[in-house]
Amino acid sequence: MPHQNFQHCIDECNACAVACEHCAASCLSEPNVHEMAECIRLDLDCAAMCRMASAYMARGSRFAKDLCNLCATACEACGAECERHAAQHCQECAQACRRCAQACRAMA
Repeated sequence: MPHQNFQHCIDECNACAVACEHCAASCLSEPNVHEMAECIRLDLDCAAMCRMASAYMARGSRFAKDLCNLCATACEACGAECERHAAQHCQECAQACRRCAQACRAMA
């Protein structure tokens, strides 16, 4: 089954998507929500990209490697933004993004 070759990357993408969704929702509850707008946007973009990359790998798509390169780029951008914020959910998201970007680069 083709997805078994990508299982580590699939797992990292899924974990990152969850972390990004959690971060976005948590950012919406911050008292300075207007300052978190870019973080929320990148969280949502990154989560969507991670879910798409995971699906492409799961079905063994010939475009999986290309999508994983793009996913790594999105993860790096999201992680860099999240690192700028002290909130625990942002720091946890940044860590998940770094792990996912690394896995995606290795897979691609």
